[in-house]
Amino acid sequence: IAAAGAIPPLADLARNGTNDAKEAAAWALCTLTRDIDDEVSIAAAGAIPPLVELAKSGTDRVKVAVAGTLANLAYDNNNAASIAAAG
Repeated sequence: IAAAGAIPPLADLARNGTNDAKEAAAWALCTLTRDIDDEVSIAAAGAIPPLVELAKSGTDRVKVAVAGTLANLAYDNNNAASIAAAG
């Protein structure tokens, strides 16, 4: 998925999609956080600020998906700092 260039469109869906699209994007990004290179790409695509916003204002289902994604991203110190700065 990442090799096909899907991370920037997923970040955009997390930012601008419908509630269902935001949830799907968050779960897809969560799956991608299992790879450190993908974590870097997720952060570079600007996905952290919209994910943090969804953690605050999304539906309960979106919040569950986002929580897993942010938790996985936070294992990296740079990402943890970005998450803290965004929220």
